[in-house]
Amino acid sequence: MSKDLTKKAAEMLLNGATLLGDPCPYCKGVRVMKEGHALCINCGREPEKKEIMSDKTSQKEKSGLEETLERKLQILSKELEAETNHEKEQEILKSLNSVLETLEKIKGKQ
Repeated sequence: MSKDLTKKAAEMLLNGATLLGDPCPYCKGVRVMKEGHALCINCGREPEKKEIMSDKTSQKEKSGLEETLERKLQILSKELEAETNHEKEQEILKSLNSVLETLEKIKGKQ
């Protein structure tokens, strides 16, 4: 552990940084984080940056989920139409309600 790293970590803590509970992925040392910048007090390394999924990708996935839920609605509607058992109808209605609520949440986030 170098004095420079210790000094930098101490300065970060004094300026509002926090100690991280997860150890450094490289040396298992203690890390300090401020404004998204994590510093290992032991080796000075930062974890590798990973590419964040783009908005276009997440929208495609959401639309895929949306399509799946809409297909599920169609299937459940057909089941409900054909069902004569009252208890089974209630189960299907509960499932339909859950699917509709999920669709509303997805559409609300887009």
